[in-house]
Amino acid sequence: MKTVVNTKMAPGAIGPYSQAIKAGGFLFISGQIPVDPATGNVVEGGIEAQTTQVLENLTAILADQGLALDNVVKTTVFLTDLNDFLVMNGIYGNYFKGETPARATVQVSRLPKEVIVEIDAIAVL
Repeated sequence: MKTVVNTKMAPGAIGPYSQAIKAGGFLFISGQIPVDPATGNVVEGGIEAQTTQVLENLTAILADQGLALDNVVKTTVFLTDLNDFLVMNGIYGNYFKGETPARATVQVSRLPKEVIVEIDAIAVL
C-alpha cells in the first residue's frame, strides 16, 4: 500500500510523478530542484542559493509528514558540475548533522529547468 504526499510548502511536480510516496515504513521524496514554491520560479544565484532552496524544499516535504532531516537515511545529489561539490557539500553539512544519511553524488549533463543541483531522499517514518 502506498500514499501520495503533496504539500504546497514545496514545489509541485512538473511531470507525471509525485512529490513523495509513503510506502513500507519509508518516505520516498522525488528529486527536488531549486524552485521557490511561493513563486514557482527557479531561485536566482549560483550553487549556494540553489542548494539551500533544494534542501528547504526537502525539509518542507518532511515537515508536512511530521518528519525532519534526522529521518533521512539516503540521498542522491545530482550536480551539473562536480566543481560545485565543495560548496554544495558545505551547505549540505549545515542541514545534515550528527548521523548523516548515506549519499551518492553524481555529475549529470542537464537537469530540469536548467538548474545546477537536484537532490532526492529516502526517510524512515
